[in-house]
Amino acid sequence: MSFLVLILAILIEKLSNGRQIVQKDQWWYEQLKRCSTLLPKQHSLALLLALSVPLLGLALVLIAAQSVLYGLLLIPLHLVIVLYSFSRGDIRTALGPFRDAWRRQDTHAASLAAQRDLLIQSEDPSGLLQAVQGYMLWQGFQGFFAILFFYLIGGPLAALTYRLLVLTSEQTYWPQAAGKATRLLHILDWLPVRLLSISFALIGNFITVSRTLMPNLLCITEPADTLLSHTGRAAVEAENDALGEKGTAILDDIWLLLIRSALLWYASTAIWTLFF
Repeated sequence: MSFLVLILAILIEKLSNGRQIVQKDQWWYEQLKRCSTLLPKQHSLALLLALSVPLLGLALVLIAAQSVLYGLLLIPLHLVIVLYSFSRGDIRTALGPFRDAWRRQDTHAASLAAQRDLLIQSEDPSGLLQAVQGYMLWQGFQGFFAILFFYLIGGPLAALTYRLLVLTSEQTYWPQAAGKATRLLHILDWLPVRLLSISFALIGNFITVSRTLMPNLLCITEPADTLLSHTGRAAVEAENDALGEKGTAILDDIWLLLIRSALLWYASTAIWTLFF
């Protein structure tokens, strides 16, 4: 069933705006505010309480759905949770103004577009391009690959937990909870980031990715986004000072790298489903 749900999720993502319909996050921010007010000094307990309410509710609904229509209701339930857990917004749309400015070699306009649309600040053109490349890789990971990984190993509860932690880490109302969510995500990201980096090695330049990945393969302190940026850029042999069309071509290469990696993960999931 998991593979069927993932196929349906991709079809809905590509053919409709179903993801935007279900991705309403205000309820979660209100939940965080209630729990922070209820337990103002016990941040860990308050965050645990905030997470437990929707997760326990979802678990009960999933258990109840198993006995209805031979469990067929589980498919739309899983599908809604997976769509909700996917990334917010569209990476390529957000990159549009930056790409246009970079293609014109207008680094000032590109810097302003990156600051406005991607929340990236850098005065150095090479540093700006590297940051945007890392942004693409990280958004692709958190918005798709991490969700796919946790859904496959833990079902909709795991996928929803990951998305709620990401939303918590990005909010500013409750900084203590944001810090705790960030530390939890650092632990959760350790394995899937390395699996995705290995995918980059298989699809891209194996030698350069291996040289980048191996020193940090078992490191527990290396930030996941930094490692992913290094391995992803190594896979496409990205240059640091590529202006104009050359720079936008590297962004296209990174996008294709993510797509090919997604196909590899889907193919691996299909094989696992068929034979195991």
